[in-house]
Amino acid sequence: MGNGRALQILHLYPELLNLYGDSGNILVLRKRLEWRRLGCTVREVHMGERASLTDIDLVFIGGGSDREQRIVCDELQRQRSELAAFVEDGGVLLAVCGGYQLLGHSYLMGNEEVRGLSLVDLYTDRGSPRLIGNVVVGSRIAPQPIVGYENHGGRTHLGAGVEPLGRVLFGHGNDGESGQEGCLYRNVVGTYVHGPLLPKNPGVADWLISRALERRGDASELEPLDDTEELAANGAMCKRLL
Repeated sequence: MGNGRALQILHLYPELLNLYGDSGNILVLRKRLEWRRLGCTVREVHMGERASLTDIDLVFIGGGSDREQRIVCDELQRQRSELAAFVEDGGVLLAVCGGYQLLGHSYLMGNEEVRGLSLVDLYTDRGSPRLIGNVVVGSRIAPQPIVGYENHGGRTHLGAGVEPLGRVLFGHGNDGESGQEGCLYRNVVGTYVHGPLLPKNPGVADWLISRALERRGDASELEPLDDTEELAANGAMCKRLL
């Protein structure tokens, strides 16, 4: 692991944002780096602590309930400028469900409009019914369709210049109408896909790792891994749903 390709991962508020096993995304990133004999350090930031992004390569924000999301948003507002600089400098950020909604300008909690972090040009309002169930998404960042589970009352709307993560092949996506799922802005991935996201979608994990290494100046190809089990799980979901 002394090859200079170690990545520093920042996991924000795991005690609050771990809906539907979202912390499993960190386990997948850690193992895929370890299997390639690449170094990995995961730093957790908890309530009341300030996140230093000085040498961070990848930030992860999971999903939580409305109450937990509001607590985290208030905490992150004090660090918004550092997060915005990280994003604009090409820092890699993965945000799931509630974390995805926090990326935008605002989101509705009940009848209250809560100010978001404005890291990506998007906003989230509410709709009925909740959008719940399995989801399959075709995306340019992964060779296989992205599969997982969604459960959200929010309807997320992307700004004109923001690319969706992908196209809904099964399920609801951002709003149940546009056919879009998630967002892709610079090296930021926002998505409603839980499950957690990365175990059944190794291509997404490797895209995140590759972007983080490239930002470090390392554009070499990732060593292939034996993803037989992961792709079998992905394929079974696609076959059943499509």
